[in-house]
Amino acid sequence: MVRPEKYKLLAGQRIMAGFDGTVLNEEIKYLIGELKAGGLILFAANIENFEQVKLLCSSAQEYALSLGLPPLFIAVDQEGGMVARLRPPDFTHFPGNSHIDNTEQAVEFAGVTAEELSSVNINMNLAPVMDFIPQGFDSIMKGRVFNGTVKKVSELGSCVIKEMQKRNIMACAKHFPGIGRTEIDSHFDLPIIESEPAFMEKNDLVPFAAAKKADVAAMMLSHILYPGYDKKWPASLSPKIAKELLREKIGFQGLVMTDDLDMKAIKYDIKLCVKQILESEIDITLICHSGPDIEAAFSEIYRLIIHNEQLRAKGIESLKRIFSLKKKYLSHLSPRL
Repeated sequence: MVRPEKYKLLAGQRIMAGFDGTVLNEEIKYLIGELKAGGLILFAANIENFEQVKLLCSSAQEYALSLGLPPLFIAVDQEGGMVARLRPPDFTHFPGNSHIDNTEQAVEFAGVTAEELSSVNINMNLAPVMDFIPQGFDSIMKGRVFNGTVKKVSELGSCVIKEMQKRNIMACAKHFPGIGRTEIDSHFDLPIIESEPAFMEKNDLVPFAAAKKADVAAMMLSHILYPGYDKKWPASLSPKIAKELLREKIGFQGLVMTDDLDMKAIKYDIKLCVKQILESEIDITLICHSGPDIEAAFSEIYRLIIHNEQLRAKGIESLKRIFSLKKKYLSHLSPRL
C-alpha cells in the first residue's frame, strides 16, 4: 500500500513534459519539485549549443536529486533527417532511416548518436521509428522509416536499439502498432487504418515484436484509430491496443508511452485522456508543450489514484516499471535507486 504522501510521486512520475527556456528556470523547477515529473522532453527551442544543453540537463537532474526525487528521463527526438533536435555544428547530421541500408550504417548512426546524447546528459532517444511502409505506398512517414521488407525494418531497427542501449541511451520504438500506411498527419487530424488484425500481425506488428525481442526500453503508441482492434479509441488511449495487444499478446513489459497529447489527432478533454491512459496501463503521459494540460494531467492522475483502488494498483505496477528502467540506466545518478 502506497502511503498518502507518496501519491504525488506516483502521479508525477507518469508524466514527461515539455517546457520553455534553455536554462533551469522556475517552470522546470515547478515541473520537477511540485509535479514530481518523471521526465522532460527537449525540442530545438530548448537547445542552443553543446555546453548550454549539457548544463540544462545536468542542472535539471541535480535539482531533482537535491529534492530527494528519482533521476529524470531526459528525452529527445533524434531520428536523423527531418526529425533531429540536435544540429550541426555541435552535433553530427545523419540523413535519417530511409538512408540506412545495412547494419553497418545502423551501427554508425546509433553509436555516434548515443555518444553525443550521453555527452550532454540526455538519456533517452525517442527513436527508432519502426513503422513499415509497403512498397509503392505514398505514406506521410516516407523519409522517416527504414526502407524495405518488414524483415529488413526489423533488422535495422533492432540494430539501432541494441547499439544505443549498450551505450546507456534508452531507445523508444515508435509508433505502435504501426503508422506506415497513413497519408494524414496526426499532428493535424486523426488518421484511420482499416486493416484486419491478421494482416497487421504479418506486417505492421513484426518490427515491434522484433523491438521487444531486442529488449527495447520503451514503446510509443500512435494517435491512430485502428477499427480492427478498437472502433472507439486511438491506440494511445486504447486498453485493447496498449494492454491486450502490446502487453498481453506481444508480451512487452517495458515502458509504454503515448505520443504527444498536444497533437490535434487527440481532441479529447485531458481528464478523459488521463482516465483512458491509466485504464490502458500506459506508463508515461507525454505532453510536449508548456500550458495548463500538464498540471491538469497531474491533478487528474493524482485524483484517480487516490479514489480508485484498481487504478492505484495499476499505478503502482507502472511505477515499478518506471523505477526498474531508471535503476537500469540511471543508477549512476542516484545510489538510492
